[in-house]
Amino acid sequence: MEIKQHDNQLNVYFKEQLVIKHTDQQPAFFVGQGNETIEHYRGNFEIHDDIESKIPLVDAKVNDTQIVFSYFLNELRVTFTEEEQRLVIKIDSSQPYNRFWIRFYAEKQEKVYGCGEQASYFNLRHRSYPLWTSEPGVGRDKKSLTTFYADLYDKAGGDYYTTYYPEPTFVSTRKYWLHADTYAYSVFNFKNDNYHELFFWEVPKQIMISYQETFLDLIENLTKYTKRPPKLPEFLHNGMILGVQGGMDQVLKYLDQAKKHDVLVSGLWCQDWAGINYTSFGKRLYWNWTVSHELYPNLKQEIKKLDEKNIAFLTYICPFLLENESLFNRAKEQGHLVLNQDDQVYKEDFGEFYCGIVDLTNPKAFHWYKEVIKTNIIDLGIKGWMADFGEYLPVDCKLHNGKDAKLMHNEWPVLWAKCNYEAVKETDNLGKIFYFMRAGGHGSQQYATSLWAGDQSVNWELHDGIASVIPSALSTGIIGNPYTHSDIGGYTSLHGNIRTKELFDRWLEMNVFTSYMRTHEGNRPLQNFQFYNDEDTLSLMARMTHIRYDLKPYILELVDEAHAFGYPLQRALFLHYPNDEKTYDLQYEYLFGKDILIKPVVHPEQTHQEVYLPNDTWVHMWTGKHFEGNQTVTVSCPIGYPPVFYRALSKHKTLFENITHKNLMQEENV
Repeated sequence: MEIKQHDNQLNVYFKEQLVIKHTDQQPAFFVGQGNETIEHYRGNFEIHDDIESKIPLVDAKVNDTQIVFSYFLNELRVTFTEEEQRLVIKIDSSQPYNRFWIRFYAEKQEKVYGCGEQASYFNLRHRSYPLWTSEPGVGRDKKSLTTFYADLYDKAGGDYYTTYYPEPTFVSTRKYWLHADTYAYSVFNFKNDNYHELFFWEVPKQIMISYQETFLDLIENLTKYTKRPPKLPEFLHNGMILGVQGGMDQVLKYLDQAKKHDVLVSGLWCQDWAGINYTSFGKRLYWNWTVSHELYPNLKQEIKKLDEKNIAFLTYICPFLLENESLFNRAKEQGHLVLNQDDQVYKEDFGEFYCGIVDLTNPKAFHWYKEVIKTNIIDLGIKGWMADFGEYLPVDCKLHNGKDAKLMHNEWPVLWAKCNYEAVKETDNLGKIFYFMRAGGHGSQQYATSLWAGDQSVNWELHDGIASVIPSALSTGIIGNPYTHSDIGGYTSLHGNIRTKELFDRWLEMNVFTSYMRTHEGNRPLQNFQFYNDEDTLSLMARMTHIRYDLKPYILELVDEAHAFGYPLQRALFLHYPNDEKTYDLQYEYLFGKDILIKPVVHPEQTHQEVYLPNDTWVHMWTGKHFEGNQTVTVSCPIGYPPVFYRALSKHKTLFENITHKNLMQEENV
């Protein structure tokens, strides 16, 4: 680390790279005060910030590795140290400022990625990103009719930046990562050509930066800091998880139907295990996390029977408890629920029903809910679950730890992940049991065994439909979340959006090349296409699951890499082709590991697809035809044959050739 000061300019360097550029005309640090107004409606937040002051700290005095930035009585002491190949910037403020800005040097051509899960744009440059966990919205595009109606009726349209999983961490094409150690509301503004301005509702404890030689080294270094999740259970790679409901008799019929069509099934995900709650939104769940004996009688014995067939049973849980039911009443009696300002239980509106929120800042409540997971789920033999929600914490509640809820809001998904993680770890089930989460924050890398992209609309819209799960996976992966996937077919059916067979089939073929495969019936199953009503799709599922199973040796190697180095399974092309400028702007194609390239079909009625191939020799998976890289090629893509290529020089070449031999595209489709 080096600090250079000349005349009115001060520069901070790390590994010979310019990090901070400060002058009295363009200061790098600002402090101030502000008052916010936060409106909250069913997980959707509208934030208004009234900035009362923004004070530029124009004066800078250097004392070895510390710089004092000041303006009259306003002062920050900024200390720079190097720890484990990272530049650590610690900031000590003279006053309790509740608004803070810092500018980091940027270059015009620089691109940045990350900031949690970003579903609209993979490259974040030239846009500003508020970081606040929430429902992402339905549509997420102010120009779309879906978003218009969602805003009109439910205040729930969202925008390009709204996300379940915000994180003040990003990766730059200048081969560095940056992380701010705070859960406060933040805005990461990447619009300026010369600097990145980061804004926070508190002075962060510290900010860290690390430069590395390669992007893979960068991810390894970042995940060494964030820590990495346990390996995925091996059974996930033996087939697909069927997301089905209706009670044990019904789901066993779906299983039997799938197996008769030669579909390889690794698990049954029955989210209605605790019961059903019908609302105007659709078919929802009964949020009292005990077995519905009416729907799933003798569940423990039934799970044992499924285990003998190598079929895992999966369920659902969230950190909310349905009002006046047994778990709610027990938690209320023991003081385990979040309170309102009148010291009464805070009841959150979920749309025609109300719930209490388990206070995860209360050690006793945290322990109690962890035991609920162990006793009511793990002890039954359940091998996985959706650990839903985490983004709803209201800012006007009172928490056991006494902290301001708006400063705890972004940490809530991490506490929820940690609760699940400890339940699995303490029962010695890491790597054997898994769960998947949509909400996240810094710490999810360690505590969430896997992610899923949340509730996409059942359509082809770029910002919230099938396409959006690709930048979502790439953005979370590059900051240390190696395992993610999405609901096959999407979830949200509102405002005229109805899932079609074509959409389901395209989603199915894409998810072969993700961490694992899982279907979902959606919020309105009867109105939407379901695989069990279509012979052709069942046959497609069979072929896709056999391809997935044939890829198992390759996938297990990717899981080993994720565990050892933090590499994501779904990778941006530039991770392996950093000298190819074209790869930095691709957000709808990706590498599955190093050796497979896929550009999923994300538009309806598409018969051919253009695919950019980087510098390598590539083999088309379905024809065996060879292509040289550094060019865009056009290939046929009938349903069941998404544009997939593998590296001709891959050590897994024989495995891939076997898949090609079994799945040769018919002559008329080539």
